[in-house]
Amino acid sequence: MYILGINAFHGGASACLIRDGQLIAAAEEERFNRIKYWAGFPVQAIQFVLEEGGIGFGDLDHVGISRKPNARLFKMALYAFRRRPSLSLVTDRLKNVLKVTSLKSVFCEHMGISPDQTRAEFHNVEHHRAHMASAFFVSPFRDAAILSVDGAGDFVTTMWGTGLDNRLEVDSEINFPHSLGIFYTAVSQWLGFPKYGDEGKVMGLAPYGNPERHLNTMRKLVRLHRDGTFDLDLDYFVHHAEGASMTWEGGEPTIGMLFSPKLAALLGEPREPRTEITERHQDVAAALQAMLEEAEFALVRKLSRETGKKALVMAGGVALNSAFNGKILPHTDFEDIYIHPAAGDAGTALGVCYYLYHQVLGKPRTFEMNDAYTGSHYDNNAIQKALDKAGLSYQNLEESALVKRAASLIAEGNVVGWFQGRMEWGPRALGNRSILADPRRGDMKDILNARIKHREPFRPFAPSILLERTGEYFDQQYPDPFMIKVYGVLPQKQPEIPAVTHVDGTGRLQTVDKAHAPLYHALISAFGEQTGTPVVLNTSFNENEPIVRTPEEAIDCFMRTKMDALAVGNHLVVKK
Repeated sequence: MYILGINAFHGGASACLIRDGQLIAAAEEERFNRIKYWAGFPVQAIQFVLEEGGIGFGDLDHVGISRKPNARLFKMALYAFRRRPSLSLVTDRLKNVLKVTSLKSVFCEHMGISPDQTRAEFHNVEHHRAHMASAFFVSPFRDAAILSVDGAGDFVTTMWGTGLDNRLEVDSEINFPHSLGIFYTAVSQWLGFPKYGDEGKVMGLAPYGNPERHLNTMRKLVRLHRDGTFDLDLDYFVHHAEGASMTWEGGEPTIGMLFSPKLAALLGEPREPRTEITERHQDVAAALQAMLEEAEFALVRKLSRETGKKALVMAGGVALNSAFNGKILPHTDFEDIYIHPAAGDAGTALGVCYYLYHQVLGKPRTFEMNDAYTGSHYDNNAIQKALDKAGLSYQNLEESALVKRAASLIAEGNVVGWFQGRMEWGPRALGNRSILADPRRGDMKDILNARIKHREPFRPFAPSILLERTGEYFDQQYPDPFMIKVYGVLPQKQPEIPAVTHVDGTGRLQTVDKAHAPLYHALISAFGEQTGTPVVLNTSFNENEPIVRTPEEAIDCFMRTKMDALAVGNHLVVKK
């Protein structure tokens, strides 16, 4: 049985294919068309996952999309009656409804096939149920609490419940317009970070500030209730009346302004993008992060208290807030945690597949997602052709020689592009499409920004560490293969790895285990043997673009930046 899941007409358009419950492939459209967060229909991602499965449209049994806009018609009608939203908001919502409720015709139109070329049954899956399914059904847990928090989807911003074996149950939800995701985005916009996905930058800025100076101000925006839920003071926002507008001209999503003049009066003049970041901006970012954590802790503790579960699984765009994620186990009663690697909307394509397979069709669970390597891959012949076409000189090395040489280059202070195996699923480079450097060098962050990444200087770089050595360097050793939690770097180790230690003494780490990332584990092991430090600096293989997918894209990025070496497959290129 083949099931295709899709996220479309929203940021992070993506596709996923499963066969009899086993994951075949999953990928985001941005990696193919090179437009970040592409928000149209994922034509190339669909073509890719079908090719990986060796099937055509006629072989699909089920196709689903992570939108079911008619799921809360009464609530939406009541909202429209009470709030009287703008005509443009109503019109935009109707257009989206038509796109996703006529899924078969839209699918066939975009894929260039006639309806009789597919026998698949088409499904609409509620947005947050898809998020919940993406977290629970591929987790290692058979019994868990589930939390999904994002901006909004199908008139819901927050949903929670429980999962048991191959079923999930929704306990409750918080509806639009009350949204932690929108709150965080609105204040990020005030801070001068208006682009889709900029919230991660603000999370990196927050540790530079003092949250206490503006935390009470943030508590005016988000009101916490005794039962663990929240609402927004809507006077500070405009989305409830004008809509959280999103356009995708050319495919790149753009979000309309979400904060009102009252918020600007409360916080002061909004910062213009690319202007100076002052101490006040740092303090507001810190207070924003602290307020989000207060609200999320209230939700998580509510789940723990009401469900009695020991394991928590999470998804939704807010679950990408790694600073909060790393605090959950030390500060709640949960003992285990799983956060989907593509926690944002891209991950709902996978969630759709497993929701249909387990929740709708009742099939038993047989798959765990222990790594995020689900995308494109290339053999050494294809890689060699790309290198030859580019006119590059290279060495062809055995695997053991490659990792030792690459480790030596990194230890000598070189920046190495590392392109291996299948492309990652989700926003993080996890050792298959990575740029690697020496974490021991205090100047490496500045070197990377000046020579390759060209990004804001306050943003941290991440450490990849051997799983078995995690406790020697960090204050927690719970595995994190998806680089989705921030842990404290032990004080005595901070001077050893300054390039991956953030200003507050933390690091958004990736733990690397031999079973699921053997080549990357071997590289870090070789670096550790040569230097005594079983950690490398890992940043995504890109330069202000989506992460590279093909050997050609890796070579192009390598050549136009000041990377020193490129390990692509078994081939090593070193710039002279």
